[in-house]
Amino acid sequence: MIAATSNLYKQAYSGLTRKIWLLSTVMLINRSGTMVLAFMTLYCRHLGFTIKQGGIVVAIYGLGSITGAFLGGRISDRFGFYYTQFCALFFGGIMFIVLGQMESYSSICIGTFILSLVNESFRPANASAIAHYSTDKNRTQSFSLVRLAINLGWGIGSALGGLLASINYHLLFWVDGFTNISAAILLVLILPKVTLTQQHVSHAENGESNRHQSPYRDRQYLFFLLLTLLFATCFFQLFTTVPLYFKDGLHLNEFWIGVIMSANGLLIALFEMVIVFKLEGRRPYLLLMFYGSICMACSFLVLNIPLSSGFIVAFFSMLILTIAEMISMPFMNSYYIARSNERSRGQYAAMYTIAWSAAQVIGSSGGSLIAGSLGFTALWFIISAFCLLTAVGYFLMGSKSDINL
Repeated sequence: MIAATSNLYKQAYSGLTRKIWLLSTVMLINRSGTMVLAFMTLYCRHLGFTIKQGGIVVAIYGLGSITGAFLGGRISDRFGFYYTQFCALFFGGIMFIVLGQMESYSSICIGTFILSLVNESFRPANASAIAHYSTDKNRTQSFSLVRLAINLGWGIGSALGGLLASINYHLLFWVDGFTNISAAILLVLILPKVTLTQQHVSHAENGESNRHQSPYRDRQYLFFLLLTLLFATCFFQLFTTVPLYFKDGLHLNEFWIGVIMSANGLLIALFEMVIVFKLEGRRPYLLLMFYGSICMACSFLVLNIPLSSGFIVAFFSMLILTIAEMISMPFMNSYYIARSNERSRGQYAAMYTIAWSAAQVIGSSGGSLIAGSLGFTALWFIISAFCLLTAVGYFLMGSKSDINL
């Protein structure tokens, strides 16, 4: 039994390129300091702002993300993903430190927008880098390894963030800033430079010229983005209303909130690569997204179960949400990468990032508004209904798709 399990894990991690491992190391360092966004609503309340104001700040981060993703995709396709990643990490780190020094509501809003614009321009370039460093056969594995590093870092960062927040909220911004800058420096130290010409040579060698040249004319992809917007709107409650509910509704303190939030990243680090290895090529991507959306609906419904132990409710909700994440999100990346080529990949990735960023605006502001007006119980039922609607969309899209993606 132990030997079989060990062999399964060995197979799940085999076949990946050295550069993907190095890029994952960079992401682990970066995300180990990721803690500001998860505690932003609590930080705003710490400064004396309302729940609604905290939700607006997170929504502003989403607005900046939309702009940053659009610019990042264009810059990545125009100048290459290598330097785009470095600049986003380095200057994003500086902005984290700057934002931590701001205390007025207007300055926090402005600083948050600039931070997200810079920081989130990294994502389209990073997606292009992963696609460049991988092959069609191991692309989902490659995305999953980077996600593993991100979520392991997220687990470390959330647990550390809960501890730091219980001491001093400003420490969150310093740690986030220095890990961003450290990741930027590490990127140029361990990963060889990739020029734009090298990216285009890879495009020709992989025979990708027959793939879609523009995401704006790919109708199936645009419908996929609409469903992704709905999916992400629900998922982003994890960073806004869920921490507030853990504290106010389930009566957990910052330390235990950090522990529960870190469980998400740690579970993904332990199991996602194996799950992806077992599912890749055996189920259509859209069907897996359908299953993931149903699981996410269940995770929010669990929050309305009237148990005496708030910790148990929070843990099981997070467990189900993590399962939803593992069986859907890795394949979302592979889906849009398979529809693009090297010359349009940054724009495809940008549109995908924009959908998530727009969801952050809608989810954070809308979720906070519903929670403040109707209460958390109504919010969880509404979010679950949106998850089920998304599941139906993925199912219908899969049944009409002319390719097995």
